[in-house]
Amino acid sequence: MGHLDGKVAVITGAGNGIGRAHALLFAREGAAVVVNDIGCNRDGTGASDAAERVVAEIRNAGGKAVVCAEAVGTFESAERIIQSAVDAFGELHILVNNAGILRDRTIAKMTPDEWKSVVDVHLHGTFACLRSAAKTMREQGQGGRIINTSSSSGLLGNFGQANYGAAKAGVYALTRIAAWELARFGVTVNAIAPAALTRMTEDLPQFEGQEAAVSMGPDHIAPLVGYLASDRAKDITGQIFGVEGNHVFTYRMMTSHGLTKRGSAEPWSIDELALNIDRIVSW
Repeated sequence: MGHLDGKVAVITGAGNGIGRAHALLFAREGAAVVVNDIGCNRDGTGASDAAERVVAEIRNAGGKAVVCAEAVGTFESAERIIQSAVDAFGELHILVNNAGILRDRTIAKMTPDEWKSVVDVHLHGTFACLRSAAKTMREQGQGGRIINTSSSSGLLGNFGQANYGAAKAGVYALTRIAAWELARFGVTVNAIAPAALTRMTEDLPQFEGQEAAVSMGPDHIAPLVGYLASDRAKDITGQIFGVEGNHVFTYRMMTSHGLTKRGSAEPWSIDELALNIDRIVSW
């Protein structure tokens, strides 16, 4: 018995890296998987048979999987991605929004296309697929699981990733809001902010060496997503999980204690704020 027996899952960007690890684990746990990927390079250009290779792996191991070679980023493609699960397996229980590209550039040098293409895939693509999946899950009346992918670049910031970070910060907000809105339908919505050695991160200094390949591989990310997709996580929603190797934690938006102006109904003056700013930002 697998933790996902009888479930049907759509996983976007499942041809390589973290998405591939999700797809293989889901299939081992009993899910029928739609492997969505156009097999592009990490900047979004080109195409390959990456999804076909993952489907072949799953089928050769006795699992169920089909290819969906739709590019995320439009409402029309999102509808087709979700419909591919219904067409192949009759229903949909799980959506994992994982597809992503990188076009890193400092703000001063970033082109309009580099901004738009990354936001389209990460934020618009996540929203479009979530929206379509939520509609299908509501109509089925069985609840469902949606797992989005954010990033520390969006939650904490990262130099040279204004496009990627802004999109991933948007995924954080989208996850929180969708969790509230879809709770009454039995649909949970969570997100992960993973750190793993993949082709997206292979040139970063922290992922150099054989040790990183062993301790920070995509296989460390997939079990958390498998858990969030399972019935055992039916009461977990609106959470943003960090997972870095074997370290799992949650991110939360928090406020400092701040400072209230006492003894006057007048607004703060600039001079007053300047005198008190250390106390306002202090934790």
